[in-house]
Amino acid sequence: MRAIVLTLGMLAVAGLSACSRDPHLMNITSGQAGPDEFAVLPTRQLTLPSDLNVLPTPTPGGSNITDPAPMGDAVAALGGNPAQLAAQGIGAGDAALVAYANRGGTAPGIRQQLAQEDVAWRSANSRRLLETIARTNVYMRAYRPMMLDSHAEQDRWRRAGARVPSAPPRR
Repeated sequence: MRAIVLTLGMLAVAGLSACSRDPHLMNITSGQAGPDEFAVLPTRQLTLPSDLNVLPTPTPGGSNITDPAPMGDAVAALGGNPAQLAAQGIGAGDAALVAYANRGGTAPGIRQQLAQEDVAWRSANSRRLLETIARTNVYMRAYRPMMLDSHAEQDRWRRAGARVPSAPPRR
């Protein structure tokens, strides 16, 4: 009798822990948000300027001298000048591409417009009730009709005679 009660108690604890929303208890492969240890970059050490009367002017919303600059650090490590990296802007090889992309102008509020259209599409093409009650994201289910079947596309190009790279095996 005691073993049955202990087993039922353990099953109840396991069932309740499976319902937890704590990201530390969730499986990393579940697709849930969790900590990203690769997104953390250490800051540079603080240094005392040689002349305290000549301090750099603050740049609100800009960068800080202790902020990491991995691209500039890599250029300096390879013998280049990190100051030229910021001054270059768009490279000569990409200028034509950027000009072509901007030929029709740009819409200033495009991100907000796309976000609103995305919410409207997901509301019309998914079970919004499931998303709100179960606190789950139905993004992939809503956009499934628009997804590209990479293996079918690869087969189509191969039949057409094009050389295509290998792809991961089908699941």
